[in-house]
Amino acid sequence: MENGVDIIKSYLKNLGTKPGVYRMICANEKVLYVGKAKNLSNRVKNYTNLRGLSVRIAKMVMLTRSMEFITTHTEVEALLLEANLIKRYKPHYNILLRDDKSFPYILIDKTHKTPRVLKHRGAKKKDGYYFGPFASASAVNISLNTLQKAFSLRTCSDSVFESRSRPCLLYQIKRCSAPCVGKISDTDYNLLVEEAHDFLSGKSETIKVGFTKKMEEASDKKIYELAAVYRDRLKALATVQSRQDHTNEKLISADLIAAFKKGGQTCVQVFFYRSGQNWGNKAYFPRHDKDQHVDEVLSAFISQFYDNKPLPKNIFINSSIKQKKLLEEALTLKAESKVTVTMPQRGASLSLIQTVEKNARDALDRRIAETSSQVKLLEGIALLFGLDATPSRIEVYDNSHISGTSALGAMIVSGVDGFEKASYRKFNIKSKDLSPGDDFGMMREVLTRRFKRQLREDPDRDGPNWPDLLLIDGGKGQLSAVLGALEDLGLNEIPVVCIAKGKDRNAGREDFYMVDKKPFKLQPNDPVLYFLQRLRDESHRFVIGSHRSRRAKNMHKSLLDDLPSVGLVRKKHLLLYFGSAKAVSDAGITDLNKVKGISNSLATQIYDYFHP
Repeated sequence: MENGVDIIKSYLKNLGTKPGVYRMICANEKVLYVGKAKNLSNRVKNYTNLRGLSVRIAKMVMLTRSMEFITTHTEVEALLLEANLIKRYKPHYNILLRDDKSFPYILIDKTHKTPRVLKHRGAKKKDGYYFGPFASASAVNISLNTLQKAFSLRTCSDSVFESRSRPCLLYQIKRCSAPCVGKISDTDYNLLVEEAHDFLSGKSETIKVGFTKKMEEASDKKIYELAAVYRDRLKALATVQSRQDHTNEKLISADLIAAFKKGGQTCVQVFFYRSGQNWGNKAYFPRHDKDQHVDEVLSAFISQFYDNKPLPKNIFINSSIKQKKLLEEALTLKAESKVTVTMPQRGASLSLIQTVEKNARDALDRRIAETSSQVKLLEGIALLFGLDATPSRIEVYDNSHISGTSALGAMIVSGVDGFEKASYRKFNIKSKDLSPGDDFGMMREVLTRRFKRQLREDPDRDGPNWPDLLLIDGGKGQLSAVLGALEDLGLNEIPVVCIAKGKDRNAGREDFYMVDKKPFKLQPNDPVLYFLQRLRDESHRFVIGSHRSRRAKNMHKSLLDDLPSVGLVRKKHLLLYFGSAKAVSDAGITDLNKVKGISNSLATQIYDYFHP
């Protein structure tokens, strides 16, 4: 501990009083902690007084072997940089938001003269109207379904739209107005687009009044089929409003964030409000120390949450937080418009934030119950396979290929909190020595690459990414391959279990293989068996999905794509001259040299590429 204090003191000599961000780094170059300070010298000096530190922080000081600093112009800039660095380095001693996915939007795409409506993620590069964020893909799908029912906008791609010669099924079931084949004029279709835009902008009542008026007019003129169309659109809009459990027309652009702590864990629930409508909610479970207060967790969550997400005008929270004014300034700077952070005290906003807090409490109760059940299952695995302790990290491996082509391996990870999808990995099989379909060789390559890298990154083997159990999809052959790979790396002590499909590939008849043990089965109704099957099935899902994606990508790849010094023009000349990529690969240097734009030296390069 004294070593850590001395190291920190050594930096104080040349450390100025400017605001900035500091990083505390341990012996293996991993970042332990990222912090920000109004005065770097004063803040870092606090770590040299051990009596004033908690046990957790004192341990961090003990592990510190170096520090790095970045000065900023203001404390506001330091706060923004701190959030960015925490998400990049994921330090062990920081409060950490683990789920960092982008949110989906609804896009009315205006790049085509006949706009379409679609789900969108990522950068807003296309010309059009963006509505969101929505909490989840399912929330977007519900709204898209409503837009199809109420406004009959097209959802097909531009290429499909241009190639249609007759209406598709969506027109038959009244989900599209078929502008592709002229079933609706451009003027009338653009009117539908405007109405959909108004609806998503919060003018649903105006749209309903307009639809009601048109329905009555059509009915008075005895155009009953048209009246029925507007009746169905009104029903669709009514369905959306019935799903809106909590609406507030005053919340034009607001996020409601409530944190609830119990049993050393915290759930942060976020509700998204745009144009007075609730566009879904999502629960987060930040990683933090058990002793940290809910206001600390909430403040850290907000600064990290909006690091790569669009900011609303208003953020309502359920707990007071320190440095609220600083946080508002930082968010305002990032959004380039005024952002307020408010803890409601009365009225409709207070009622809503209480509802959000109740959702956070309920979500945390469910998670604690699920974690308890998960722990019991992990304890059952430890007992079944004779492990020294309850496993906190199980890695499951599987391979996929078609007659040896597009071969890849995959690893999924499960622990106390369930599947850890951020830790999933794919391995493109690279070895040229493997014969097509050599499952044992593929498994050996995957395990070798996985643990060679782990040994490079963590030679002392004291990090969290070492498995307590390897579960392999396969039988005796896979077990031998894995054990051989681990033995070559000096990792014989990692427990390995293979799970092989039973007779007739029926679930419940699986055979389990372990070192120095005869194959055995579990009782069909054993909860541990169900859990192991679920792990195996998740590995199947991941590896097969990855394999399909790779196969689809390879279908569009040409033999000529990786040729050195051959761009699109030369590739075109080669294909026009020889007729196919296969013919190019079989051609001699003299024939290649006859192609426009292919010099003698380049012809030699191309020939050598195909004939190493």
